[in-house]
This record gives sequence, C-alpha cells and structure tokens, in this order.
Amino acid sequence: MIKLDKQKRILKDSWYPAKVEVKSPKNKTYHFPIYHWITDSEVYCFREGTALRIFDDSNSHVGGHSRQQELKQRQKVFRSSQRRLAAAKTKQSSPKGTANHIGHICHMSWDVYAQGIPQCIKADSIQSLPYDVQFSFTKTAEMKYTAVTGLVELELIEMAELKKKWTHIDDISHLLCAHRTQVTDFVHKHWKEDSLFGYQFLNGVNPMLIRCCKALPKNFPVTGDMVSLHGGGSLADEMMKGNIFLCDYKLLDGVQPNTISRKKQYLMAPLILLQKTSDNKLMPIAIQLKQKPAKDNPIFLPTDSEYDWLLAKIFVRSANFNFYEVSVHLLRTHLLAEVFTVSLLRNLPMVHPLYKLLMPHTRYTLQINVLARQLLISQTGVLTRFAASGGKGVITILQKSLSSLTYSSLCIPDDIAERGLKDVPNFYYRDDGLKLWEIIFRFVKEILTSYYKTDAEVQKDSELQNWIHDIYEHGFLSQASTGIPQKFTTVDEMIKFVTMVIFTCSAQHSAVNSGQYDFGAWMPNSPVTLQLPPPTKKGKASEKSMLDTFPDIQTTVHGMAVMWLLSKQSSDSIFLGQYPEEHFSEEVPCQKIKDFQVELKRLSAEIKARNSGLDLPYTYLDPEVIENSVSI
Repeated sequence: MIKLDKQKRILKDSWYPAKVEVKSPKNKTYHFPIYHWITDSEVYCFREGTALRIFDDSNSHVGGHSRQQELKQRQKVFRSSQRRLAAAKTKQSSPKGTANHIGHICHMSWDVYAQGIPQCIKADSIQSLPYDVQFSFTKTAEMKYTAVTGLVELELIEMAELKKKWTHIDDISHLLCAHRTQVTDFVHKHWKEDSLFGYQFLNGVNPMLIRCCKALPKNFPVTGDMVSLHGGGSLADEMMKGNIFLCDYKLLDGVQPNTISRKKQYLMAPLILLQKTSDNKLMPIAIQLKQKPAKDNPIFLPTDSEYDWLLAKIFVRSANFNFYEVSVHLLRTHLLAEVFTVSLLRNLPMVHPLYKLLMPHTRYTLQINVLARQLLISQTGVLTRFAASGGKGVITILQKSLSSLTYSSLCIPDDIAERGLKDVPNFYYRDDGLKLWEIIFRFVKEILTSYYKTDAEVQKDSELQNWIHDIYEHGFLSQASTGIPQKFTTVDEMIKFVTMVIFTCSAQHSAVNSGQYDFGAWMPNSPVTLQLPPPTKKGKASEKSMLDTFPDIQTTVHGMAVMWLLSKQSSDSIFLGQYPEEHFSEEVPCQKIKDFQVELKRLSAEIKARNSGLDLPYTYLDPEVIENSVSI
C-alpha cells in the first residue's frame, strides 16, 4: 500500500494522479494505479496493482480492512441536498471541476426512476454524481456546444418553431443540405424501394426484431393467394425453406400515443412479412398496421396503389423509430450499462480483477444517463415533446420490454440462433457482431482464467457474487424469467456474462446508436411521430395524405437535431481495445490486452475490405469506431 495526501493550499485545487511507481532497493518497480480526483488534504490509501480476489486478502488484516472500508464508503447514500450543493459550488471554483476520491464523499446508491424498469444511480443532478464518473472538461464542452448549436449546424434554426405541415416532398430534401453522409444520400435516393425497407431490418439501427417465420401468427391472416412472391413455390413452401421472415411490433400494442402541440399523434403496432429472394434481398410482401385483424385494418401489399403501400411502410418506419429508441437503444444498452456500472462501483474494490477489467467499459455512462433522464425522457425532454412514444409511452415500452427481456437475447450467438438468422445473406450486423463476440469472449476468458482456476474459487468470491446479485435484483428486478444468473457457480458462467457486459457496453451500443442520423436524417425513412391515423380502406392514400401524416416542420427538425447529437462522438472518445488507464500491472493481463488489440485491428481491416465492395457500407461494428463504453 501507499498513502497519498495533497498539500493544503489557500486556493482550492484538484489533483488527478494517474499512477504511482515505486522502485525498491532491489530495483523492482511496483505499480499503483490511482485514476481518481483528490481535492482535500485527507490521506488516502491505494493498493499495489496486482489484482487480488477477496480470499487472497483473507490472511491480510490490512488488505481485508482496506477492501471493506473502500466498499463501505462507496455504498453510503448520497449526502443531503445542502451538502451536495456545497460540493457543487466547490466544484465550480476548480480548474477541471473539482473532484474527490471516489471513496471520500462521492457515495452512490440505487434509485427508482419508475416502477418496472431497471433501477439507476441516485443522483439529483450532474453535480451530485461522484466526480470520478463525470465527463471530462473536453466532453462537457463539446456536448454543450453540440446540444446548443445542433440546429444551427444543421442550418435548421429558422425552422425550429414552424408548426406547419409539409406541403411538398422536395421541401424535406432541403434539410439534408448542411450535413450529408454516404448513407443519408443513399437513403434519400432509395427510401421508397422495398429492398432498402427490408435491408434496414438487418443492418439498420434495429437489427433485433426480425426472425425466421415457420408459421404465421394467428392475428396476421396472410394467405398464399393474397401475396405475390418473388419466385419460388407457395407461401407454405417458402416458410418451410426458411425464406419467410416476420417483424412483429406487438410490444407497442396498447402504448398510449403522445399529444404534440395539442394534437393527438399515432403509433401503430405493425406486423411485417418479408421474403428472402433468389438474388439475396429481403423484400416485404405484407404489412398489417394493427395487431387485431379487422375490416378497418387491411393487410397492405406491394401490389396495392403506390401511396397505399408507401404509407403503410412509413407507419412501420415510425413504429420502428419509437421501438428501437426506447427498447433497443435506451433499455438494452444505456440502462443496462448503468446497472452494470453502479453494481461494479458498489461491490468491487479497485484491487479486484473484475474491477480492473470492466472499469474502462463504464466511462461516462452514469452522466450520459442522468442527462438522458433530464433532457430526453423527462416531462420537458425532447422525446416527451416530439416523439409519438413520449411521456407515458416511454415508461410503458420500458416496462413491457424489461418484462419480456431474456439473457439469451443479450448474447448475440444465442440471439441469432433463436431468431433463426444464421443463414440470412448480407446480414452484416450478425457477421461482424459474432466475430466481435468471439474476440471479446477469448479476451475475457484469458484474463479471468488467469485469476480463477476452479469453479470453487468463483463460488467463494463474495464480492463477485454480490456484483451479479445486485445486477439481478436492481437491474432485472429479480425476474427469474429473464434467465439472468442470480449467482455464478462456474468459471464458464462468469466468462459468458462478463463477455455480454463488455459487448453490450461497446459493440451493441455502437450498432444501435451510431447510425441514427444516417438512417433518420431523411425524415420520411424514420418519422419520430405521425399526425394522422393509418388508412382504414385501400385506395384512399395520396401524396397529400402522406404529407399531412408526416410530423410537422418543428417536430421534424428537432428530431433531426437529437439524432445528430446522439450520433456525434466526442474528440476524447476511447475506442474498443484501448486502455489508457493501466489498471492491470501483471504480465499476463497486459499481454492479453496487446493480443486483444491485434485481433481487433485484424477484424477492422476485414470489415473495411468487405465494405469497399458495398454500395451501402456497414461500419457500425468496425472496432475503430466502437467506443469502449456507453458515453453518448
């Protein structure tokens, strides 16, 4: 151990020691990782960098006491609001934003944002967060700048308060003038085409819903005579061959749509049937916009009139935006990453090998989630003001999503197998994701098996068991139906779960976050809300009824600005495989990190080579653009 204290000064200042190195008289160097802010003149103790499990410290009074004290201090509830306010004022007077050692006054506990959804960190404001988990000065400045200037950068500021309807499709095109990407241009050009509509269920921002369909749901009465198939045999034959796929937004059924500018909005719960064609495209063959079959709920087909079919696809795309933003993006990456982080900070001391492994994958997660609750889903948040699912709808979707969430759906090899998608062509999310999972899995296995040789060692590590139980209890609300482990009994169980944690916080978040602006900047491809109900009869839709159905100008531009903000990385991003904070000091984990980096670099080169031959490259799981943590 070493002790650190900062000299008292008249002017308050902050100190962020990264690490301390001590060379012994026998010329051996000892490494002490710190990576914490210290602002007062108290004395703090830090352990040498060798990772130690709790039973490694069982014979050491000093070591055991150190672990207990560190965790005891971390688990204290937040101080009173007056003391938090005082700390915030102190912070504002410091150069970086004063910060304290996480074990001093930065305590954390669980809080309930809403019943039936994962619990979160107890924090009234950004200032009440532990300083060590707050944004850097660079990140803070860039986030504020992007949030304030988003509409300016997109050259939309003059349109931000226009509550008028769109009167011509070409007017929407002007919104893309300021910031265009290869994907936004492709989407703008091809958005009406069935092939792009089908492609996005595989490689868009929501690749999590589509599944192979071997039997039609009873509430989706599509018949073989009704649909026009792209070659092949009958509908039954195509289902038997594994060429028919289903996307069912049943989770949105019963969600109360929002009211925007005193006008009721519309959110459907559609079912979509798709066919894999002989030229390896995924083409929609039938759409039903509401769950219950009825005369006023027709099944739309590609053979219908142009605007009947196009409007049906637009309702699907709007449902998809609200579904993925809340269930796939917010719940399954942001909120789960926060649960993993809070449990880590409450249950694992710095010297624990799992703390050292996972801490880099928690960077900025707590603050970005506090901001999400304040700025996106609060009563005055952007989703509440401008999305069809805003307000009560968000909480309903979160509750329904968590109650139906399964552990296997968080593990991409299991998920792909369960959805019957192993052989679907041109499924780049699957191809890149499975390779990433295997690389992360090997890395986690090599690190953890160097510390845990037997199942018995896993079982007797009480800190490790507390970590997983806290996740089960506070993240998944003790719902055994999720399949989330309540405890670890084997080394293999631990390795798989930790792999899932890292994959969720890095790769999965990148896959469902980074393409938001690419696929949503052209509003007709991803409307945040719709102002008219769907047609109840065929032959009624027209270009005018489509334009009247779209969100108004104000809602459109604010939706674009949010997607722009959420897709923009900061200049101090840390990408998958990069570990500037050297928590490990032993030779084995340090070498395994280098091996991990080599494998990621090799995969990045493979993805770039593949993308060079694609009209629409899939970049979101390239390790070079995947951040280590949920930080945006």
